[in-house]
Amino acid sequence: MLAMYHHFVRTFSTSREMQLANKLRIAVIGQSIFGQEVFRSLRKEGHSIVGVFTVPDINGKQDPLAMAAEKEGTPLFKFPRWRVKGKPIAEVIETYRSLGAQLNVLPFCSQFIPMEVIDLPQHGSIIYHPSLLPRHRGASAINWTLIQGDQKGGFTVFWADDGLDTGPILLQRECDVAADETVDSLYNRFLFPEGIKGMVEAVQLIADGKAPRIPQPKEGATYEGIQRKAIAQIRFDQPAADIHNWIRGHDKVPGAWASVNGQKLTMYGSTLHNTTVPEGQPLEIDDSPQPGIVSKNGLFLFGNDSKALVVKNLQFEDGKMIPASKYFSSAKQSKLELSEEEMALAEEIRIIWKGILSNVSVIEETTDFFKCGAASMDVVRLIEEVKQRVSELQLQNEDVYMATTFQEFVQTIIRRQRGEDDEAELEIDHVSKEVNNMTIKLPHQCFINGKFVDAVDGKTYETVNPTDGSVLCRVSYASAADVDRAVEAAKEAFEEGEWGRMNPRDRGHLLYRLADLMEQHREELATIEALDSGAVYTLALTTHIGMSVQTFRYFAGWCDKIQGLTIPINQARPNRNLTFTRREPIGVCAIVIPWNYPLMMLSWKSAACLAAGNTLVLKPAQVTPLSALKFAELSARAGIPKGVINIVPGSGSLVGQRMSEHPDIRKLGFTGSTPIGKQIMKSCALSNLKKVSLELGGKSPLIIFNDCDIDKAVRMGMSAVFFNKGENCIAAGRLFVEESIHDSFVEQVVAEIKKMKIGDPLDRSTDHGPQNHEAHLEKLLEYCEIGVKEGATLVYGGRRVPRQGFFMEPTVLTNVEDHMYVAKEESFGPVMVISKFADGDVEGVLNRANSTEYGLASGVFTRDIGKAMLVCERLQAGTVFVNTYNKTDVAAPFGGFKQSGFGKDLGEEALNEYLRTKTVTLEY
Repeated sequence: MLAMYHHFVRTFSTSREMQLANKLRIAVIGQSIFGQEVFRSLRKEGHSIVGVFTVPDINGKQDPLAMAAEKEGTPLFKFPRWRVKGKPIAEVIETYRSLGAQLNVLPFCSQFIPMEVIDLPQHGSIIYHPSLLPRHRGASAINWTLIQGDQKGGFTVFWADDGLDTGPILLQRECDVAADETVDSLYNRFLFPEGIKGMVEAVQLIADGKAPRIPQPKEGATYEGIQRKAIAQIRFDQPAADIHNWIRGHDKVPGAWASVNGQKLTMYGSTLHNTTVPEGQPLEIDDSPQPGIVSKNGLFLFGNDSKALVVKNLQFEDGKMIPASKYFSSAKQSKLELSEEEMALAEEIRIIWKGILSNVSVIEETTDFFKCGAASMDVVRLIEEVKQRVSELQLQNEDVYMATTFQEFVQTIIRRQRGEDDEAELEIDHVSKEVNNMTIKLPHQCFINGKFVDAVDGKTYETVNPTDGSVLCRVSYASAADVDRAVEAAKEAFEEGEWGRMNPRDRGHLLYRLADLMEQHREELATIEALDSGAVYTLALTTHIGMSVQTFRYFAGWCDKIQGLTIPINQARPNRNLTFTRREPIGVCAIVIPWNYPLMMLSWKSAACLAAGNTLVLKPAQVTPLSALKFAELSARAGIPKGVINIVPGSGSLVGQRMSEHPDIRKLGFTGSTPIGKQIMKSCALSNLKKVSLELGGKSPLIIFNDCDIDKAVRMGMSAVFFNKGENCIAAGRLFVEESIHDSFVEQVVAEIKKMKIGDPLDRSTDHGPQNHEAHLEKLLEYCEIGVKEGATLVYGGRRVPRQGFFMEPTVLTNVEDHMYVAKEESFGPVMVISKFADGDVEGVLNRANSTEYGLASGVFTRDIGKAMLVCERLQAGTVFVNTYNKTDVAAPFGGFKQSGFGKDLGEEALNEYLRTKTVTLEY
């Protein structure tokens, strides 16, 4: 044993020594945040940074690399130059030599470094370059990758020599370049994060003695000079794709421009446009054979192939930037008169500006953020510090570029806080009601493309309060034409809008904001649910609204965690292959929801759909449209881009049918009855083979064994049946009670029912509210009558409550035999259907429980864990509750078996319903 211990110590010590030996003494030469992160990563990997050489302070501000080195106590040098008149400065060289570096690492360097420094270390010097050398040598490599329309981009780490980006290649990494890629997006998603990793990997290869030196090929080599404003003019005698590439390749510096009315107009945010150009106002552009079109979407430009691109932002010669859509209405707004509170906020913002622009002695109204030396990281800092001060303010980096002076920026903040943004205020023709000690405001029109609009044909219908039968308001009655409008908006938002291009983390931030707004309005939403669906207010607060908020927060957290896989594949050597999968949104999705949990069912499906990056068209139940329309209002106020969410109330036969047939809808999620689900599935198949998920009817069995906790079984059994007035998709549709406890169980249930208070759902002491609508109440009464006629015993209830509204007594039917209608069909109401089974007949009761075409949920009560596990294994249902019921959670997948449907809501599995998997295989 002692010998083995010595061997272990010896092996471990040798390994540790080798690990330490394979680390280098490094001089980092360069600047920028990229240099800063390479410096930090090399230190983290155990390399010794003997010195950092960077640029002098600019306007009193240190470079980020200098700040990092100073913080870590690394020797820091800020030489303004390394040579004079072509000759190295002796003192500078000697200072460098004294550090004894084994390798120079140049992550990004704008200074000319003499060869005496480049070649001095044992391992020489390596440089990062943001292109796939030998293509795009020179200082504007990223720009030229886009200008040339390259479909592949990447970076190179190469050995420095005396040429311009000509040294041998050590390491390269490649990525796809999308058609609408920008300099910022390419840099932020790949060149920056992967470049840092690549530099660290390259250093370790050198340390391990494994670094290659691959001569750059002469074929395909290009060199492009630094792009300057003077030569960045747009030529219109070329295809639209080339114009688009030219503009995006110059975004943000130096900026591509065209001459309009004798003035240089710089253009930013170009995307290709592949559909019909919308109507707008023509704009004459010098040297363009065709006028541009200014529309609500931006400025449309045309190539000599008659194809179009759209530009998002414009900048005038004085530096003022505006949305391109506002070109003809860009007159400066009058200066705001500020309240005392707003003046105090302005002074706080002035302090923030002063903290960032430390080189400026006084922040005046005309102080320009960028002319004072601010860079992109300063923009991020400004935005975050202001948002920290004004927590609910919606602010983006672009807002700083649009308002560059202090006065303009403050005015933007104040207008945004007042709700006086440049964008048109959300116009809503609310129906207001004073109820439940508050004023509730009810939208009642279709919500399409970010606006509340009437149905195309102007039709409306009444939505009724089930508590008293009164009319709450008239709601737009959508038609197939309205569905077409909504789908068109959703398609445009997905394919061309900001939602489709949005960073997943930003998408998650919007969903979090929406959840926060829903929580802030929870009392109003719960009141709407009580009025429109008859939900008991206290239950609506905790379940209808509470779980809706939780659902959006849960799926907001998933937005940036949707990942594909890398897959090893078996291919003949010497080929080297990489296979991976991408999880992509499907596109335009349709969602059809029921009337029992209007907002919660909306949330269960919509949150996963939106988190995956889709857009949606949603049809609420015809009898409960109001909470969905209020949700639409909150989504707009949360900043969800227009067209992403569209709500079209109306009938299933018109709206639902058009959704299932529409060729541009690629996925339909439905919760409702099995017969309607079958019809939807058929229509989806015949139209364009849509992906479908269905949560349909149920007849959930609940088995109660004689060894259970009888008090708990009574309490939970009543909840399993009467929760939400029995209008519950997983309600226990049939109870199987073991014979020896059957009578006692029934007796206790009836005693508890008699204690229940039936009444106004807004009354905090109410236990049981009205059924959702009168037609449903009539069906429930008929259901009970059929049961009695077939021989079931009506122990309690079965009648309409003699009061205004659609109230029904909680009902208990016993002696129910397997052949009876009530044993087979779902009531979807407050009807407890009880059958007894012989003591000890586990096999028999399982066969009876499974003798149904439904399989949504089920339950069992027993103290015997072995029996419970057996029942769980044998029950044919998507959910099994053991010694509890109705305990759903946003993280647990929910869905049925057999004719209760397929597909899952909630949990990670729900995302699969709204994603498609793409397999990519490449050879390298």
